[in-house]
Amino acid sequence: MRIVILGAPGSGKRTQTGLLAQKFGLTSVMTGELLRAAVAEQGAFGREVKELQDAGRAVTEDIMLSLLWKRLREPELQAGFILDGFPRNLLQALTLDELLIEIEQPLELILLIDIETDTLMERLVGRRACHACGLLYNIYNNPTVVEGICDVCGGGLYQRSDDNEETVSSRIHVFDHLISSLITHYERQERLLRIDGNGEIDAVFQHICKVIGVGEARTPMGKAKGSSTEAQQAVVSGNKTKTTTLKKR
Repeated sequence: MRIVILGAPGSGKRTQTGLLAQKFGLTSVMTGELLRAAVAEQGAFGREVKELQDAGRAVTEDIMLSLLWKRLREPELQAGFILDGFPRNLLQALTLDELLIEIEQPLELILLIDIETDTLMERLVGRRACHACGLLYNIYNNPTVVEGICDVCGGGLYQRSDDNEETVSSRIHVFDHLISSLITHYERQERLLRIDGNGEIDAVFQHICKVIGVGEARTPMGKAKGSSTEAQQAVVSGNKTKTTTLKKR
C-alpha cells in the first residue's frame, strides 16, 4: 500500500502513521524526519536546509521533492509506505503524483483525518510535556495527578510556545484554506477516504484498518468488492495523472 495521510495540526496523523506502519509492515516517511536527517548528514541539502531554518524561512519545494525522490526510490519502500507531512497544497500534490508515477509507485489511498475545530483547540492548547522525560499530557482530558508535575518521573511540565490559542487558531485556519484544493484533487481521482478523528486513538485506528481492509479487496478490473460507500471510495486509479519527467537536482 502507498498512502498519504492528511490532517490538521493535532489530528493525530503521526500517531496513526506509526500504528499503520507497524500493523501493515509499511515504512513511514515523515518530511520532518527527512529534513532532520539531511541536516545531520551535513551535505549540500542539509546545509541549505539549516540556513533556511536558521533564517526562519520555509524549506523550498525543490529541496523537499529532491529529498523525497531519493527516499521513495529506496528498496525498503517498494513494499509500501505512508507519507506524512507532504503534500501541503495542490501544486505539491500534482508534483508528487508526477514523481511517484515516474518511479512506478503511484499513490493508492489518501486518508484525511477529519476532526472538529473545538477538539483540535483542546488537544493543542491543553497539551503539556515533561521537561525531563518528554511524556505528553493534556490539562483537559489527560491531566497529571499533581498539577504541573509528571506522574512518571516527577519532572516539571511545560507548554510549547506555539501551543497558545492565537497561534493554534491561525495554524488551523491556514490548514483549512490549503486542504480544500487537495480534497478536490484526490476526490476527482477517487482516492480520498475520510476518517472520523474525533474519537480515541484506538477507535480511529480501527476505523482506518476497516477502511483499508475494504480497499485491499479489489477485483482485477480495479473495482473494490462490495457495494458499500467505503468500498467505492477506496477504488484506486493510478493512471489518471499525466506523467511528466521531473528534473532531479
